[in-house]
Amino acid sequence: MNFIIFATFIIFTSILSMTIKRHNRSEKNQQEQFWEREKRANQVRRKPLDDLDYVTIPLENLPTAVLAEDVIVQDCLNTLVSLSREKIVNLAGYTNTDLKLTYGTANITALSQYDQNFTLLAQTLQKWADTLHNAGYMAETRQILEYAVLSIRTDAGTSYRLLASLYDQDGEQEKVAALYDTALSLTSPSGKTIARTLLEAYPYIGSLRSIS
Repeated sequence: MNFIIFATFIIFTSILSMTIKRHNRSEKNQQEQFWEREKRANQVRRKPLDDLDYVTIPLENLPTAVLAEDVIVQDCLNTLVSLSREKIVNLAGYTNTDLKLTYGTANITALSQYDQNFTLLAQTLQKWADTLHNAGYMAETRQILEYAVLSIRTDAGTSYRLLASLYDQDGEQEKVAALYDTALSLTSPSGKTIARTLLEAYPYIGSLRSIS
């Protein structure tokens, strides 16, 4: 009996040791590949940024006159006006190495700023939408969130959840299902998480997608 236990322990230890070694080799290879890729990225010269998908803010098409006296709304609008003068690009899902390989190391500072502008835009739109939603302006909230989600493809989960709830309340289940597909198509890693959250909240998404 003791021999069987001892033999089992030896086998388990051997398997564990091989697994750890395999993991360490894999991790080492990944690190080597990363640094090799980073080395190549740092040698790429500056390239034109003309092909970037720059975001525009159509303030004239958004409900800027609604609740305009509210302090929070005023702050959001001031931020949006300021951002409208800046360059904005959604770079979610791209690493600095990806960007350097594509556009050159010299552009990384500018690209980082464009991406930060997008993050601020997404946050401001959500804050604005929340304020109008809490005040009972459902149609205007939808208008803001549809711009955020469908036009500029934010990866803010809160925006998807609130917009989905508004669609659901209005009986527009097909639009909820479409939000699920939009989330899955995001380059951001959070896209799948958003899609899973929507599916859990609105199980009918699965049946609607199977029909289509």
